[in-house]
Amino acid sequence: MLSYWEKQSLLQYDYIIVGSGIVGLSAAIALKEKTENSRVLVLEREILPTGASTKNAGFACVGSLTEILADLQTMDTNAVVDLVKMRYEGLQLLRQRLGDAAIGYRENGSYELISSHEEWALHKMEDVNTILESFFPQKAFTVATDKLADFGFNRTAVKAVVSNTYEGELDTGKMMRALIHLALKLGVEIKTGATVSRVEDFRSSVNVIVPHHTLKEELVFTARKLIICTNAFTQSLLGMDDLTPGRGQVLITAPVPGLRFKGIYHFHEGYYYFREIDGRVLFGGGRQLDFKGETTTAFEYNDRIQHELEALLRTVILPDQPFTIEDRWTGIMAFGKTKQPVIKHYSENIVLGVRMGGMGVAIGSKVGEQLADMVKG
Repeated sequence: MLSYWEKQSLLQYDYIIVGSGIVGLSAAIALKEKTENSRVLVLEREILPTGASTKNAGFACVGSLTEILADLQTMDTNAVVDLVKMRYEGLQLLRQRLGDAAIGYRENGSYELISSHEEWALHKMEDVNTILESFFPQKAFTVATDKLADFGFNRTAVKAVVSNTYEGELDTGKMMRALIHLALKLGVEIKTGATVSRVEDFRSSVNVIVPHHTLKEELVFTARKLIICTNAFTQSLLGMDDLTPGRGQVLITAPVPGLRFKGIYHFHEGYYYFREIDGRVLFGGGRQLDFKGETTTAFEYNDRIQHELEALLRTVILPDQPFTIEDRWTGIMAFGKTKQPVIKHYSENIVLGVRMGGMGVAIGSKVGEQLADMVKG
């Protein structure tokens, strides 16, 4: 029961992007920057992006020392270097495109807490600095254990601190608003509540089918090229094999009087991460405690991990300071056999930009740029 006008003017586009998270919006923006007169549509199944783009901790990070050392044990050195470089360049692109003020970007420092079991990593620090010096202007990692007394962490649990020069923090909500604002300013159309049921590549064009619940029929959008940016939810649309969802548990405290630290912090190969925000402590991670249970797209709490986060807050991060938990949430990321994102053709006119490995903030802008180049060419 669509009208003549709807069929003639509201369903045809040059490019359609499924997913309005960081990658999807970045791809849309890049397409309008490169092809100003093209018609670009972004389809989002919910009112807000549902995966991790609006639920992350706001870390502008390239990887902690122990995380990079762990990657070097399972990946080729060049692959690890390329991945860190992609994160670094992606963050630079994000900041240049939106501006630091618009995304609340701050450089209060990035630090990794080193336990007695990880002190061996300090002896490998210069090796890591050396393999990353091809694109970092100066050393990335330095020892900053002298700051421990100022931070107030448990000195029994934390034996050393490593500083990373190339990491900062941002405001996730401001970043997403800035991306949406820029996309709309450039003429990108964004439709929310548009769940894509299936896609069809006819070589000459692509059909994107979205059920219209009021009319009880299907809307068929058409485009020359389609970009899929649905990360962990790509399985339900396309059935990818090498893509595993990974849920992240997060909590945030009420303001903590006299909080002694600012900036962002990692420990245990990046599986735990925390930061100061508005005088509060935002703390997340612990996925390694229950990989099987967290391999899901269900937005639910994992009691075991939530309890562990609280225990670590009490015993390691805020050992001498009372606090209360004010809020909790979860986000859904996507992982694979390696940490490289999947950026490839699914078919002749359908391109994938998925599996961000929990690094969507860092690499999302760069991935979006690559996707735009692939379909534009």
